[in-house]
Order: sequence, then structure tokens, then C-alpha cells
Amino acid sequence: MPHLSTSVSHRFPAGKNTTADRLLVAAGELMTERNSIDVSLHDIAVKSGFNAALVKYHFGNKDGLLLALLERDAATEMANLEYLLAQPISPTTKMRLHIAGMIRAYHQFPYMNRLIHHMLHESGPEAADEVSKFFVGPLLDFQRRLLAQGVAAGEFRPMDPVLFYTSLVGACDHLFFGRHSMTRAIGVGPVTDQVCRDYIAHMETLILDGLLRPGRGPAIS
Repeated sequence: MPHLSTSVSHRFPAGKNTTADRLLVAAGELMTERNSIDVSLHDIAVKSGFNAALVKYHFGNKDGLLLALLERDAATEMANLEYLLAQPISPTTKMRLHIAGMIRAYHQFPYMNRLIHHMLHESGPEAADEVSKFFVGPLLDFQRRLLAQGVAAGEFRPMDPVLFYTSLVGACDHLFFGRHSMTRAIGVGPVTDQVCRDYIAHMETLILDGLLRPGRGPAIS
């Protein structure tokens, strides 16, 4: 695999460099339009209006750009999770909002789960370490704290955070990543807004019915 540059000089924070931001926006729009992360540096350059050499200048190479795009989107989602955790609402309500937020984030950024797979499994250990630091680790920590809040409030059963993470993230991931195989097998359609709403309701029931203590916690209907 080509070397992945993640040095500070090639990692401009979102909003701090207009050229880098426009390259990230162009890459995200292209992957959304094509429903694929297989976009070339030339395609990104044409979409952004910049020369392809600027990708290498700002991000080192294509994988560096993809990693920066994923980090940008993950940073927004993690900030939302911290805000949610601090709200003066019940842990059950927070969990419902978290489940819905996870599914909507995957729908809003349809390339996200593919980028995560690519960076964790195909781009080498450096990229995998980066994704673990800004996505996997913070998300696991948020869920651990939310589960602990629910147990302390008497609303949740004790549950292993790693198993919970595996269940929820796996369910979100497979709705999008596994959709192609289901389409071929049984002819299901694309992930529409209605499919997302139905899946949110399904996952709320599936997770909360298994998580809530009998007779405890606010109604989920």
C-alpha cells in the first residue's frame, strides 16, 4: 500500500484552510453521488476546481485525504454525543436519540462505513490507529458512560460496553454495507428516508427491550 502521510503539516483542521476544506467537500460529494469510495485524485480535482497536486500537498496522498474526511465527519458526530450526554434528560431518552443519531449519521454520510472499513482493514496500521483514536475509542467511551448513567438511574440492566458497541455499530453498518448482498439475494431496495425511519424504530425496540430493567425507565413509544 502507498505510504499514508499523517504528519501535522498535512492535517489541516476543518475550517482552518479553505483549499483543504474544498477538497474534502468535493471528495465527500463525489462518493455520495457515486455511492462508492472509489474516486480518483483527478475526479476530486475537477470537482473542487483545484489541481490534483494540491491533494498531495495538503494530505500526502489519496488515503490521507480520505482519512481527513472521515476525521472531519467523526469530529462533528463526537461533539454531538458529548452534548447529548450532558443533557438533563433520562438515560433512556438519550439512548433513543443516540440510536437514531447513529443511523441518521450513516445515512447522511453514506461513504462513512466504507471509509471505516477501508481505513481499518486496507490502509495499514497507521490509518487503523488513527481511526481507532478519533472514532472507535471515543464512541466506545461515550456508550460506556451512557450505559453507566442508565444503570445508576435504575433504568438499564448492566451490559458489557464492548458487546453493546458491537451490536449497535454492527447493526448500523450492515444496513448500509450489507445492503448490496440483500439486494442481490431478495431484491430489497435502496436505503431511503423511510427505510431509515423504520430501522430506527426497529432498533429502538430491539435494543431498549433488551436493555431496560423490567418496569423501569420512561415509555419508549
